[in-house]
Amino acid sequence: MGVSLEKQPLIAEIKGNSLDDGPGIRSVVFFKGCPLSCKWCHNPECISACQELQYDREKCIGCGRCIETCPEKAIGKGNQFYIDREHCSSCFECSPACPSGALTVIGRYWQQEEIVKHVLRDKPFFDNSGGGVTLSGGEPSQFIDYTGELLKAFKEKNIHTLVETSGYFDISLFNEKILPLTDAIYFDIKLIDREEHRRYCGVDNSLILENLAELQSIARFGRFELLPRIPLVPGITTTTANLRAIAFFLEQHRFKKVSLLPYNPLWGDKLYSLGKPDPYPADHPLRNWQNQKEIETAGEFFHRRRLKTV
Repeated sequence: MGVSLEKQPLIAEIKGNSLDDGPGIRSVVFFKGCPLSCKWCHNPECISACQELQYDREKCIGCGRCIETCPEKAIGKGNQFYIDREHCSSCFECSPACPSGALTVIGRYWQQEEIVKHVLRDKPFFDNSGGGVTLSGGEPSQFIDYTGELLKAFKEKNIHTLVETSGYFDISLFNEKILPLTDAIYFDIKLIDREEHRRYCGVDNSLILENLAELQSIARFGRFELLPRIPLVPGITTTTANLRAIAFFLEQHRFKKVSLLPYNPLWGDKLYSLGKPDPYPADHPLRNWQNQKEIETAGEFFHRRRLKTV
C-alpha cells in the first residue's frame, strides 16, 4: 500500500524555473496531502496523503507489459481509466515495467537535506532574479515540524522562502515553527459564505478566515509579506456576492493588495490520470479557459475598495 503522510510527508514534485509562485525565478516543492478538497483543484495529485499511481495515456505505447506485470489483474484496456482502482493494491510493480514512463508513482519521501541539495543547484538563478523557494502542495503546514526544519535549512543558505497555504492550520504552531522562517505567505481565500465553502471545498472556512486576520495583524509590522490570493472559479468564487464579501473582508483587515488567479481547465486531464471521474460535462463553463473580461470584472470589486490587484 501507499505510504501515509501521517507517518512521513511525501513530496509530489520539485519544480524548478517557476515564474508563477512568487518573486523571481523559483523552485517549488509540492507537498502531498491537503485538508481541503476543492472541486476545481488544479493539483488533484496533491490532495491525497498517500502515494498514487498516475497513468498518462499520451505516453502509453500499448505494449501491454504493465498488464502482464500486475499481480491483481487490475490493468486493462477495457477499464474506464485503464486501471481498475478498486482492485489495484498500490504495489506499483507496473511502474518500473513501463518502458514509456506512462505509469508513474506520485509521492516519495525526501530527507530535508536531499531537498536542499536538489534546490541549491538553482541558487544562482535565485540570486540574480530575486527568487527563492516556494513550499506548496497540497498543504505544507500539515507537517509543521518537517516544514519548519526545511525552511530553517533554506534560511541557513540565505534563500528567500515563501509558503503557499489554504490557511487551514493550527495558528499557534504555525506562528511558532513556520512564520519566523518565512519571508512571504501566499494565502488562498476562496469563499466567504461558510456553507458554500463547505460545499465546494469540503471544510468550514471559519478557521481560515480567523488565521488570515491574525496573520495580517502581525504582517502589518513588516516582518513578512502576506498576500491573499483568490482563485477565480467561474460561477463559484466569481459571484457578485462572494467577490464583494471578500473585498469587504480584506478592507476591514487593512489589506492593500490582492492577487487574482485566473482559472484554467487543465486539471481535468489530471483527474483522468488518477482514475477519478470529472464532475463536469464537456459543455460546462468550468471546461473553458477564463477570458480577460471576467478577470477585469472581478478586479473592479477590489479597486472600489482601494485594493491593488496583482
